[in-house]
Amino acid sequence: MTSTLSDREALLESVRSFARRHLAEGALARAHDPGYAWDIAELLAAQGLLGLTIPVADGGQGAALADAVAVIREIAMVCPKSADILQAGNFGAIRTFAEFGSPEQKARFLPDLLAGRALLALGMSEPEAGSAATELRTTATADGDGYRIDGTKIWGTHSVDATLFLIYVRFGPGTGNIGSVLIERGTPGFRIGAPSTFMSGEQWAQLYFDNCLIPKENVLLGPGGFKKQMSGFNVERIGNASRALALGRLAFTIARDHVAQRTQFGRTLNEFQGLQWKFAEVAVALDAAELLLDRAVRNAAAGLPSAYETSVAKLAANEAGFRAANEAMQAMGALGYSSETLVEYCMRRTRGWMIAGGSVEILKNRIAEEIFGRRFDQRVPGTRTA
Repeated sequence: MTSTLSDREALLESVRSFARRHLAEGALARAHDPGYAWDIAELLAAQGLLGLTIPVADGGQGAALADAVAVIREIAMVCPKSADILQAGNFGAIRTFAEFGSPEQKARFLPDLLAGRALLALGMSEPEAGSAATELRTTATADGDGYRIDGTKIWGTHSVDATLFLIYVRFGPGTGNIGSVLIERGTPGFRIGAPSTFMSGEQWAQLYFDNCLIPKENVLLGPGGFKKQMSGFNVERIGNASRALALGRLAFTIARDHVAQRTQFGRTLNEFQGLQWKFAEVAVALDAAELLLDRAVRNAAAGLPSAYETSVAKLAANEAGFRAANEAMQAMGALGYSSETLVEYCMRRTRGWMIAGGSVEILKNRIAEEIFGRRFDQRVPGTRTA
């Protein structure tokens, strides 16, 4: 379903009002709390903000991807941590699940996910398979009416708190045998390691699968599902880019207001040309990235954006968002560097998104392939797994 501009503006005005009333207070404290805010998840669900792009028949709102992007921007500008919950409920692994899950799987898991009572996390990266995702070693071996899962996953967002995990696995050798399964927390043979902490303050936990038996009904995408999984992952990258831009704008706005009031040497900081040029350059970078993001969203076929346009948008948004937050911190000096405002948090978060969901270097590789009309294999010759 698509919405008109007037419909979208009405939606966004409602979201702004909601965010001011319920999310503004406590935003700084939430940003520095590594735990998943279950109370906010249920609050967002009650407002109809989880499952925005999921069809109404599956319990979602049936909105356009552009609506979800606009909503996550508005929420992130008020409470960055709440935007992370919107990511999990709209752009993350849930989007791949909603796109490719069977009717029985969706009936089983979506109600709690969309009500904010459950949380789905992605298990893709491994100790030896990060950007080289097709080199994953976690296996799914047929055993009667189910599969035995063996392997490990790392770096997973929300892996400490999730109740359900979408795990990339190998059903056999080669890229053509990569697919995915759903594994519930507490399944025998599935162990969650001790939490570790990212620079952003977020926590992740290593996931261990040791002869973990799951029913065949928990296979999301069987052999040959890798390309479908990555098409769904492009939506996650859109959410990543949206938050990077929003947090860059949030830091930019906080710093703009600060330099308009802060006085040094008998004049406000915004009267110094050096700072004026910094803010002008950042404004151009943010606006340009936003246009590229809007293009990727507008051209998304059946709600799934293209790999090329997603790569361009994420690269531009990641770099512009971090630049904005970094320059905002510099403009505010010690106050920006302290944890008394959200600026330093925005800097740390935007820096992480230059790695997560496809590093900026991997994105450049993908863009170059489109430019030259050919694939550039990064592997040592003779080692390809396909």
